[in-house]
Amino acid sequence: MLTATQTLAPAVLSRSHGAPSSFSSQPRRTAAAASRVSCTRVGALSEVVNGELVVGDQEQTTDDLLTRHKNVVADYTLSATVTVSLKQDDSTPQKVADMVNRDWLFLDFFSSHIEGMHTEPQLARYSHMDGKGSFIYEASFSIPSSLDAVGAVQVVNRYSSEVYISDIDVHLCGGRHQWTDITFHCNSWIDYNPNDQRFFFPLKSYLPSQTPRGVKNLRKEELRAIRGDGRGERKEWERIYDYDVYNDLGDPDNDPATRRPVLGGRGRPYPRRCRTGRRRCRTDPSSESPPAKDGAGIYVPRDEAFTERKAGAFATKKALSALSAFTTAQRVSGDRRRGFPSLAAIDALYEDGYKNRPSSSQQEADNLEGYFREVLQKQVKLLLKGEKEEFKEELRKVFKFQTPEIHDKDKLAWFRDEEFARQTLAGMNPLSIQLVRDTDFPIFSKLDEETYGPGDSLITKELIEEQINGVMTAEEAVEKKKLFMLDYHDVLLPFVHAVRELDDTTLYASRTLFFLTEDGTLRPIAIELTRPKSPNTPQWRQVFTPGSSVAASWLWQLAKTHVLAHDTGYHQLVSHWLRTHCCVEPYVIAANRRLSQMHPIYRLLHPHFRFTMEINAQARGMLINANGIIESAFAPGKLCMELSSAVYDKFWRFDMEALPADLIRRGMAIECEDGKLELTIEDYPYANDGLLIWDSIKEWVSDYVNHYYQLASDIHMDKELQGWWNEVRTKGHPDKEEGWPELNCHGSLVEVLTTIIWVASGHHAAVNFGQYPYAGYFPNRPTIARRNMPTEGQACSHDGMQPTFVEDPVRVLLDTFPSQYQTTLVLPVLNLLSSHSPGEEYMGTHAESAWMADREVRAAFGRFNERMMSIAEMIDCRNKDPERKNRQGPGVVPYVLLKPSYGDPKDMTSVMEMGIPNSISI
Repeated sequence: MLTATQTLAPAVLSRSHGAPSSFSSQPRRTAAAASRVSCTRVGALSEVVNGELVVGDQEQTTDDLLTRHKNVVADYTLSATVTVSLKQDDSTPQKVADMVNRDWLFLDFFSSHIEGMHTEPQLARYSHMDGKGSFIYEASFSIPSSLDAVGAVQVVNRYSSEVYISDIDVHLCGGRHQWTDITFHCNSWIDYNPNDQRFFFPLKSYLPSQTPRGVKNLRKEELRAIRGDGRGERKEWERIYDYDVYNDLGDPDNDPATRRPVLGGRGRPYPRRCRTGRRRCRTDPSSESPPAKDGAGIYVPRDEAFTERKAGAFATKKALSALSAFTTAQRVSGDRRRGFPSLAAIDALYEDGYKNRPSSSQQEADNLEGYFREVLQKQVKLLLKGEKEEFKEELRKVFKFQTPEIHDKDKLAWFRDEEFARQTLAGMNPLSIQLVRDTDFPIFSKLDEETYGPGDSLITKELIEEQINGVMTAEEAVEKKKLFMLDYHDVLLPFVHAVRELDDTTLYASRTLFFLTEDGTLRPIAIELTRPKSPNTPQWRQVFTPGSSVAASWLWQLAKTHVLAHDTGYHQLVSHWLRTHCCVEPYVIAANRRLSQMHPIYRLLHPHFRFTMEINAQARGMLINANGIIESAFAPGKLCMELSSAVYDKFWRFDMEALPADLIRRGMAIECEDGKLELTIEDYPYANDGLLIWDSIKEWVSDYVNHYYQLASDIHMDKELQGWWNEVRTKGHPDKEEGWPELNCHGSLVEVLTTIIWVASGHHAAVNFGQYPYAGYFPNRPTIARRNMPTEGQACSHDGMQPTFVEDPVRVLLDTFPSQYQTTLVLPVLNLLSSHSPGEEYMGTHAESAWMADREVRAAFGRFNERMMSIAEMIDCRNKDPERKNRQGPGVVPYVLLKPSYGDPKDMTSVMEMGIPNSISI
């Protein structure tokens, strides 16, 4: 029989009455040249003979394991309790019976001081089941006095399935010393495959230079094993972290139209993803074959995968999205272009039918699977009976959507200029608004005029002064920091012609100018839309302003619709996907490849990387893939990921991802002489709350770093830390050469770590959880614009407008909005992306066991927790302040996206105020 092994959390047995002082792991060889002890290497039983490691026969029997080392002189007794779980799919009566009755779980404890010295393998026998459905196993060992400190525990799994080891509780008694109880926090899956090798390290963290002598080699061996060799297809049970380019978004073997360019490399710079090693496509060897549509073939290192509870909730909502699209396709008879017939038809999406569905709250998330199983059974019966009309009607009742917060607060919010402007500061994408500096005025494009046409803007000094009623000159407005802009001109202009070749969509480049009023709110004053020149047509561009006539007002509304589609697409592709999900994945891969699990920086970052690789793999299979939801319903269609690559190439820099640096770059803040920031717009909710969170994170990180690194030279000489940061730059983001700080002192290390933690937590929360509350009512945030402006083209009449617009402007607006199919494809996805997962871990409340095991770190985290609770209270006060008009007032949605978790979740009325998750897990 083949054996599978795992070395689990080692522990130095502390004589104190507090938490164990250290845990350590042990290399699999002996220092005593003449001794002969058994050890394990990748599942094979081995022996050390005269200092040489000899791999033995893997076909060892249970008796072989239990009959080794009988000549042990017992000094005290070690008892171990192991908590084990099965996957739900494996929890059949037969499997449970096997778990209870078979002999399959073996433990072996290793010394932390003497290399290779260990107890004999001992069978852990089934004891009972706890109240949570886990199996409890127990084992007892006679420990010689020479084994003065336990350094590791080895687990052999001879069961027929993988098992999840939660904890191993160790109790020692007798002998010369009184020992405290110790818990090994394993939290890992162990496969029955003999090649499944894991190492777990102590709660006490060590820098490489401080590693106890007995575990140094094992620390290095663990990192070597986890990197793999860059060959072969990865298996589900493996824990290999490696890099690859984005070459798996299409499926050219089955549909040549889905071929997509490789992202990553000189031509299209991009961050790297986790390597899966799937076969290359026959028709396009540069592309990797995609995973199966049912998700089979998606690889992430085993312990990066969703928990079963989270996976179930995610799969249910994913199925809901597919069902919704199917239902709509039935209703529109396959016409995916069909728009909504009226504004009332849009509102009907959100009527009473939704209340018949279960809530999407955490408490009821587990009920969704059963609910939709029942619904599907009912629909299938109707379809089999041939009752198609009743089938459609029943499904229509299911897919009523919860009224988004923005529409619930104010039914006309989507139409108001004030709300349009307010959401640039306190909506779901508050990261694009920027100050118009004196160096930016007059406004001018940086693109090549020979290629795209004149670069000067039609938003002139005279137009600005007319729109602000002559209260000041345009130059004075710039000098007094009164002009702000959403600038999607140079980003979108190179893609306009290619997007216009796609079916049922269009694109412009846009600039939107805002004026800062005396009450601290923004007022939109001009929108410029541009189509670049082509070999056959000249450049077209026009400025639209809030109208003084009916026609001008409708043109203004249509121009806003185009700008909102630009902003929504940029939000999804850049502010959300690129700057958080995509750019963080290389940090995760490099941390696991270069930082030992006993490294303090690994311990600090680990909770901020939870589930990120899994959600990104899911996104590559259903969201950002060819013909996926993003391409189908967001501007600019199949060019979405190329746009993301272009922005990464021209604009992304690591040192600009820190919140203060980002605000300064956009002119939204200036740094004062004392180092503090002064906001250009005082009432800027994202920045107001974000800076509180940033400062709190930075103080926590500073306390943590100062605890482990006494001198700057300790940072410079930390080979694992420097190796991690070098790999982030050269392998994870190899296409970006600038913007990487050197890790040479406390300040630079704190800034780098704070930036990564901020992006994974606060930044992601700010751009993620407001998606359904704001964009769920799609006239407020259309994902795509499908029709050109009525003033562009040959069909315009003598007054410069198309006859259809003159006859029915509402119809033109409805046709510009996303189609019925696109809308009901997107809404369930936005709802899914905006939801908090069962078992979410929130910033300031979740503490890692390793943090709690160190008195000073525990105290620092306690201070962090107190600051976060104070911030939550401060945000509540801000949202009640009538002077803060960007977050308080009639119909205004309070800004709570950066409010730390505080109070009872049952009392929370919005998904946006449930807290800041530690990681990008949805």
